[in-house]
Amino acid sequence: MKLGIVGLPNVGKSTLFNAITKAGALIANYPFATIDPNVGLVNVPDQRLEVLSEMSSSKKIVPAVVEFYDIAGLVKGASKGEGLGNKFLSNIRETEAIVEVLRCFDDANVTHVDGSVDPLRDIETINLELIFSDLELVDKVLEKRKKVARSDKSVRSEVELLERIKEVLEEGKSARILDLNEEENKMLRAYQLLSTKPIIYVCNVNEEDAANDGKNNPYVEKVREFAKSEGAEVSVVSAKIEQEISEIEDEEERAEFLAMIGLEESGTDKVIKDSYKTLNLMSFLTTGEMETRAWTITNGTKAVDAAGKIHSDISRGFIKAEIVSYDDLVGSGSIHKAQEKGLLRQEGKDYIMQDGDVVNFKFNV
Repeated sequence: MKLGIVGLPNVGKSTLFNAITKAGALIANYPFATIDPNVGLVNVPDQRLEVLSEMSSSKKIVPAVVEFYDIAGLVKGASKGEGLGNKFLSNIRETEAIVEVLRCFDDANVTHVDGSVDPLRDIETINLELIFSDLELVDKVLEKRKKVARSDKSVRSEVELLERIKEVLEEGKSARILDLNEEENKMLRAYQLLSTKPIIYVCNVNEEDAANDGKNNPYVEKVREFAKSEGAEVSVVSAKIEQEISEIEDEEERAEFLAMIGLEESGTDKVIKDSYKTLNLMSFLTTGEMETRAWTITNGTKAVDAAGKIHSDISRGFIKAEIVSYDDLVGSGSIHKAQEKGLLRQEGKDYIMQDGDVVNFKFNV
């Protein structure tokens, strides 16, 4: 899973990236301090792995991983080459979702590229640049596909779809608001339109507002209201606090620090959870003496396709899946006891996987 962290210059983007990945990206109080995207791998927090590992006496734990890209700050006119222009836009194309960081705090010591704090204006600036870039691409593609459609009827549905998208873009709206079916999404995949990518809005707030989830912050409320129109998730974090949390190595000390400032979980964990929700992802689990591991799949994935995540041979030679839910397994104390209680099920290829399924695939190649 690749997520691009974007935002206007000086909104706390690189500070948040540092906190999430501990990668030490350059932080500076001037535009375009980030030119090439910094990349960091982050483990997806999942306490279930520790429990299963202890139960199975596993030699190692392998969590699911998210890849974060810290992309250069965008400015008005990027689609026409302003700032870092097309370099910024091409970097976004490589990601599966956009994490848009918005400054939602006042601080006279931190400059804002537009002179004042206004997260809705920032959203409009970024979204319009993505829309303008998409509109330029759609116009070019439409011209070519219309010519092909004259002699090839199979292309006409694609032309109709592109015309629908063009109409939405010309209204200044993101293409992600369209309710597209699976076939239409498949058609669009090759074009990697920027405004179709799912988005998570991250409100960067001060320490006090982070503790109450931004409930008394007028900037955050405006962002939440806007996000409803797109069905987007909103995470409230303090990049400064996240930086402090990331520097605490001991898990117990970290938990104590979170409790002291009134947080149940870190903002980083919130962003990752919202990313999973936005991309319609979940995890199934495997556990044994060698390792306990989380595997990321899309909701609705069949057992035979989940098996292919581990290895193509397991999918090709699929016989059955032995499955017990995490809660049932932990409640029973062991696989053997879960089996005695009738909680270990035999499922076939078409079984729809559930989050927290603990699986042992049986196959023969």
